[in-house]
Amino acid sequence: MKNLLTSKLSKVLCALTLTVVQTAAYAACIDNVVLVHGNAGSPSDWDNTYDKLITNGYQSSNIYRPSWGSSFASNNNHSGSEETPVKNAISSAIANSCTGKVDIIGHSMGVTLAAQQVIKLNKSSNVDAFVGIAGAYRGLWTCGAYPWNVFTPTCGVNGLSVSSPFLDWLSGKTIANRVYSIKSWSDQIVCGSGVCTVGGIHSSQISNEDASYTYVLGHFGLQTYTADKQFDLIN
Repeated sequence: MKNLLTSKLSKVLCALTLTVVQTAAYAACIDNVVLVHGNAGSPSDWDNTYDKLITNGYQSSNIYRPSWGSSFASNNNHSGSEETPVKNAISSAIANSCTGKVDIIGHSMGVTLAAQQVIKLNKSSNVDAFVGIAGAYRGLWTCGAYPWNVFTPTCGVNGLSVSSPFLDWLSGKTIANRVYSIKSWSDQIVCGSGVCTVGGIHSSQISNEDASYTYVLGHFGLQTYTADKQFDLIN
């Protein structure tokens, strides 16, 4: 009788353990996150965001931080070697996502570069949330207006001059299920000419976005000090 009771108890405990394990596995199934740094930046620029994700249940394997571009900012654009690391990170994040979806957060030129790769990969349906921080989605007046642009790769045909062929191609295209921008009217880069708007709209605002959030922070402070908001927007 004692052995029978022990056997039944073991079965119940095994069933409960299995249920707990399955529940934990289900709870751990979250979108992978791709963090794309800005022009001449580095993956470590995302340390605050990374720490926020880790302390809220993400594993390091859920977070992708591609390193792209030259340390010489004026040499970088949206064509060639700059594309490959971001393309590979987004592809890998989607392929390894237990939900089949990812969230993308970009800063500065990383916003437009990440958006470009989502479109080129035809993966907008696999991106749940896209957060663009201090991007120049509508161009930089410091780069001029195409074709009367500043003669550097960053400002050229595949760069961030206002109405460049690249930005005209990017405008209006779907990049995610939910799209948000984080911006500032005191952004030293986006507002470097003294004008933050293109066509009356802040240049950091993304086509067809769901919402835009404004902070009194500089270009790099927007990335570093909005980790809490970034986290809220992808969850």
